[in-house]
Amino acid sequence: MLNQGTGSWSARRARMTPGKTAIVGGGRHYSYAELSERVTGTAHRLRELGVRPGDRVAYLGRNLPELPQVLFAAGTLGAVFVPLNFRLAPPELAAILDDCAPSVLIWDEAFADTVVAVRGTASVRDWLGVADIQDNGLQGRGPGEPIDIPVSLDDLCMIQYTSGTSGRPKGVQLSHGNIAWNCFNALLDVDVASDEVILVCAPMFHTGALNNLFLPAFLKGGTAVLMTEFDPARALDLIAEHGVTWMFGVPAMYSAMTRAPGWDSADLSSVRSLMCAGAPVPETLISTYIKRGLTFAQGYGLTESSPGATFLRASESVFKAGSAGTPCFFADVRVVRPDLTYVAPHETGQILVSGPNVTSGYWKQPGIAPFAADGWLATGDAATLDEDGYLYVCGRLKDMFISGGENVYPAEVEQVILQHPAVAECAVISLPDEQWGEVGRAVVVPRPGTDPAPGDVLGFLNGKLARYKIPKSVVFAIELPRNATGKVAKASLQELYGGKQ
Repeated sequence: MLNQGTGSWSARRARMTPGKTAIVGGGRHYSYAELSERVTGTAHRLRELGVRPGDRVAYLGRNLPELPQVLFAAGTLGAVFVPLNFRLAPPELAAILDDCAPSVLIWDEAFADTVVAVRGTASVRDWLGVADIQDNGLQGRGPGEPIDIPVSLDDLCMIQYTSGTSGRPKGVQLSHGNIAWNCFNALLDVDVASDEVILVCAPMFHTGALNNLFLPAFLKGGTAVLMTEFDPARALDLIAEHGVTWMFGVPAMYSAMTRAPGWDSADLSSVRSLMCAGAPVPETLISTYIKRGLTFAQGYGLTESSPGATFLRASESVFKAGSAGTPCFFADVRVVRPDLTYVAPHETGQILVSGPNVTSGYWKQPGIAPFAADGWLATGDAATLDEDGYLYVCGRLKDMFISGGENVYPAEVEQVILQHPAVAECAVISLPDEQWGEVGRAVVVPRPGTDPAPGDVLGFLNGKLARYKIPKSVVFAIELPRNATGKVAKASLQELYGGKQ
C-alpha cells in the first residue's frame, strides 16, 4: 500500500482477521471486514465533499463506532482527524474550530443543540450528522473502490486539543509515526494479545482512551466494547457480559466502580489489565483492587507524548505501588533541575520526555515550544525517582506552593490524606498566610456514612508528613470539580475554596 499511516489500518486488519468482531457499540456489532468497508465508504463521502490531504476532519460525539470510522477514513485520504471534547461550552468549541478550521465536522445527534450554537460562528465548511455515515447514509452506495494515496509516517494524523495555562486551547500535532510508536510501546508494556476485549468507558477525545487503549487493541485485532458514557454499575455488567480483559480509566472512575452497588459480587475474572493514568493512583485504591485479585498497570504520559512515557508493568505493581513505572520501550525520560542537570534519588524535578512518540509542536502556535533547551519535551510535571529508577509523580509544577521556604507538592499530601478511612476523595490547594507565605487547605469528600471532623483529618497526618506539608485547614465538599478527562480542576477548586481561612 502507498498509505503507510493509520488510515490503512482498517484494511490491513481486515485482510488478516475479516470475520472477527472489531467493535461493539451503539447497539451494533461490526467485524473488521464490515468496518473496513464502512471506512472506505466514509472516505468516498468525505472526498465528495472536497476533503484532500492535510484538511482537517473534526468529530463531535460520544464513543460510537463512527468515531474510529471517521478517524480511519480521514487517514485514508491523508486528512487530519480532530476529536472534539463534547463537554466544552459552545464558545470554547468555537475557538477550537476557528483554530483548526475543519473542512468537515461530523456530529452526534446528542449534541444537536451545541451544533446549533456554534454553527453560525465556527470556521467549518461542511457539517455532517452521524446518520450520514451510518448504514442509512451509505445505503445503496456500497463501499466504493479502495482508496490508496501516499501517506507517510511523518504526515500529520491528528490534532488533539489540550487546555493551556494561558487559557487558549493548544492543538497537539501527532503524526502517524507518533501514533504508531505509541501503540508499539503499549503492545510491549501491556503485553497485548489478539484475544483482548477492551472496555472503552473513558471518552475517546481523551488521548488515553483513543491512543493508549483503542488503537493498540485494534492493531492487535482485539474487540472494543464502547460505552457512550461512563456508568460504574454498567461498566461492571459489561465486563462480565463480554469477558472484558483490558480497560483504561482515571482514578476517579475506578474509585466510582468500587462504590457501585454490584462491586462485591461483580464477575471480574476475565480482567487481565487495568490501565490507569491521568493522576497518581491512591494506594488505598490499589489495595481495594488487589483484594479482588486485580492489579493496576499505572503509567504516566501526556497528550504531547501520544501519550505514553512511563509504565508500571503488572508484575511490578505490588512492590512498587504508587509509582508510574519506568520509561516505555521506545521512550526516554529524565527528571531534572531547572538547570537541566539530573536530580538525585528522591529529589523533586521536572519530567522531560524524548522519543518517536513525542509531538513536533502545537498547531498554528510555533511561538509556543513545549521543549526544553536540549530538545526534550518539557512536561511541566514534577516527579522523583527512587534508587531503582522508578518514577513517582508529584503533580504539576504550577500547583506547587512554598510554605515557610519549603516546597509543598499537593499530590504528595493528597496521597497521605486518602489513606484516612473516612476520606473518599481530596485535593489540596494553597492559601496566602502572613506568617508562612502560603499554607495548604485540604478539600475533602467524606466516604458515605462517615462524618469526620477537620481535626480528625489533620491529626491523622501527624508523623506521616513533615509539619510544613500538613494543611492548616480542612473543608468538606460533596464532590470535587473535575474537567472532561476526570482530573480535578484545581483552578475551579481554588476559586471555590481558596478564600480566607
